[in-house]
Amino acid sequence: MTYDQIMEQLQAMGSEQTKKTYMNHGAREPFFGVRIGDMKKLVKHVRKDRLLAQQLFDSGNHDAMYLAGLSIDPKGMTKDQLRKWASSAYWYMQAEYTVAGVAAESPYAVELAKEWMQSSDEMTATCGWSTYAGYISITPDEELDLAEIRQLLEQVRNTIHTELNRVRYTMNGFVITVGGSVAELHELAVSVAEDIGKVHVDVGSTACKVPLASQYIAKIEQAGKLGVKKKTCIC
Repeated sequence: MTYDQIMEQLQAMGSEQTKKTYMNHGAREPFFGVRIGDMKKLVKHVRKDRLLAQQLFDSGNHDAMYLAGLSIDPKGMTKDQLRKWASSAYWYMQAEYTVAGVAAESPYAVELAKEWMQSSDEMTATCGWSTYAGYISITPDEELDLAEIRQLLEQVRNTIHTELNRVRYTMNGFVITVGGSVAELHELAVSVAEDIGKVHVDVGSTACKVPLASQYIAKIEQAGKLGVKKKTCIC
């Protein structure tokens, strides 16, 4: 399918209700309001065409950008392309899912995650924490830098409540990911989760809630899924 055909399909899939919901969460024009489940039907038409995926992301249309993230091969992305994507992510769905998911499965996951985590820009920093968490969730423990992750957990323990709004959300998610998927660091993550307690994030007028990390990790343990890795973090 061509770029124009994909955009026509996305427009046909859009709904005013979904558009209203997305706008309430931070999306802005241009976009059509396509549900992720419907959007995934188009992935097969984009997946084998890297240039088309890039064109969709470069459109600035949120639905097209999200579809690009679902479709592109992360292994073929360059650092410059990923940096460009991160700088274009203006709200959390793009930063925490679209860009972070692709970056986490790229060859530059840790390098870029650490770079972005240091940013003073809220969406860039939140993309960094989400990228590192995604990388942890799909990477065998023996390939992880456990010492570095320990340091990051301590950073969360000491700074989370003074960080930028959405960064607090992804830092909290980082603790949950480590506690649920890295066996050797489970106890440390639980300790951090208990220390940070409830994390306040301004979610505007939405019904979203910030998970209590200690409870969430406990649920993973109760389900017998401690240490279980994901096949992909692109969703």
